[in-house]
Amino acid sequence: MLHCAITERALFPGSEIQKLSQLLEQVRELACSSLAYLQIREKDLPASDLESLAGSICALVRQQGSSMRVLLNGPAEIGLRSGCHGIHLPGHAAPEAAEQARKLYAQAGRTAILSAACHSLADVEQRRNYADLLLFAPVFEKVLPDGALPGLGLEALAAAVCAAQGKPVLALGGVTAANAPLCIDAGAAGIAAIRLFMTEDWKPLLSPPEACQAPAVPGR
Repeated sequence: MLHCAITERALFPGSEIQKLSQLLEQVRELACSSLAYLQIREKDLPASDLESLAGSICALVRQQGSSMRVLLNGPAEIGLRSGCHGIHLPGHAAPEAAEQARKLYAQAGRTAILSAACHSLADVEQRRNYADLLLFAPVFEKVLPDGALPGLGLEALAAAVCAAQGKPVLALGGVTAANAPLCIDAGAAGIAAIRLFMTEDWKPLLSPPEACQAPAVPGR
């Protein structure tokens, strides 16, 4: 099973500096586990702050000798400069964005890993052509500050897997340690989540953290 953690520093308590520090410590723990992907999703950050955070996360992952792949939900230029392995394409991204990201990375002698958000079968049918990884959401109901967002359900997830024609599909949206096996039973290659991986709830799902270096907040 593939696992993709998605960051959200707002879930941590304290000041902005404290939130960032706790996020980096969470990433350090995840980097020591069998987690396959980490998506940096901090959309409210200015470009300079996003690049700084992404650079710190990538440096931290390298420091741990982790095989985890870091994807940036943001501009490909920032992802490349900060050392990310690739880019996550949100639902509103045009197909051209994938081509541009791959070209930019190729010019630097690197191969970009691209994941893409999918909220319908039509999305899957389009984005399977240019993304390496498809995040299908929301599978389960999501509780939001202003109400709840109904989930598309496991049958829709199974249909998305078929429509993907072999491209890995990760279930996203309301995924927990308890319902993750249902996603795999529906054919998903794995799961993606924010809250699950920004708390301690992920630990039953992944192999125990290996011996890691002492906690550190790396510089650029």
